[in-house]
Amino acid sequence: MQPDSQSLPRSPSTGLWASPGRHHVGLHHILRAQLKGSPVVELNVGGELYTTTMGTLRKLPGTKLAEMFFGSAKPCTDAEGRFFIDRPGTYFGPILDYLRSERLPTHHIPEVYREAQFYAIKPLVKLLEDTPQIFGEQVARKQFLLRVPGYSENLELMVRLARAEAMAARRSPVLVCAVRTEEDAAHCADALRILEAEKRSVVKFGPWKAAPQVKDLLDCVKMDITAQGYQVYYEPYSGRTLRAKYFSYFYTFVFIWW
Repeated sequence: MQPDSQSLPRSPSTGLWASPGRHHVGLHHILRAQLKGSPVVELNVGGELYTTTMGTLRKLPGTKLAEMFFGSAKPCTDAEGRFFIDRPGTYFGPILDYLRSERLPTHHIPEVYREAQFYAIKPLVKLLEDTPQIFGEQVARKQFLLRVPGYSENLELMVRLARAEAMAARRSPVLVCAVRTEEDAAHCADALRILEAEKRSVVKFGPWKAAPQVKDLLDCVKMDITAQGYQVYYEPYSGRTLRAKYFSYFYTFVFIWW
């Protein structure tokens, strides 16, 4: 009985499954392919099968694929002797297409971009970073969020607060304070003290030094929480605790559980 690849140890440097007793099969395959004029290689990438040539895999020196099949690392194989790569197979096709003919993908750009980064295919990574999908995410949105102090930590805090309020509830409200400037922060300081005295949890974002407005930040928060699998929306705060003049700084994010 052949060992199940899922139970085999995996090489941390290549992401390939180790297959005891089968390394010699893969290496023999490589040596035999090198002796031939047209070295054809069969790959099993995350359960999807691909056929290519050794020349395609080695086309760009310095990439992880070139190192897998040209360097000192020993490629691992599946039960049928095919080289096994433990990565999403769906997005490996566009990687091969680029290596074969420098054709850029037109679908699943973020996923292919992530795989190109993993395989260290720098020319493809650079080209994809110029596409609207990646440029907008990596250059515009992420650069803005890097200028919002504690953004990631605040997202985690929002999720923790929402989950803490979820017991026997259909919805969990989380109160958020968003201040774009230092003046806004000073203006709503009294409101934050009132809420603290009432033991109300408030997640505060800002101030930040960037052009995007408060609504842009709130949209980013909604987008990133939704990306974690949560169903959430936000609305202006309308509680009786605060005076109306503070309402423009406070918003309620509502997590929906069922």
